[in-house]
Amino acid sequence: MKNVKVLGSGCKKCQQTADAIQKYADDNNIDIEIEKVTDMAEIMGYGVMSTPGVVVDEVTVHAGGVPNDEQIKAILA
Repeated sequence: MKNVKVLGSGCKKCQQTADAIQKYADDNNIDIEIEKVTDMAEIMGYGVMSTPGVVVDEVTVHAGGVPNDEQIKAILA
């Protein structure tokens, strides 16, 4: 199981990111656990200055916008 953290203030784009990742995982039978991180100090600790950001298994893999399908595929690969 992959641990996926969506970093952001809880804005619409952050929710869209979490929803898109969950949908892709569901559609492709990928077992993930999604966590939303809204604490700015914790977000900055991952080196993310532009949200939404995505962290998979404690590695920052995306920042600054809603990832598209190809990006999500790479994120969960």
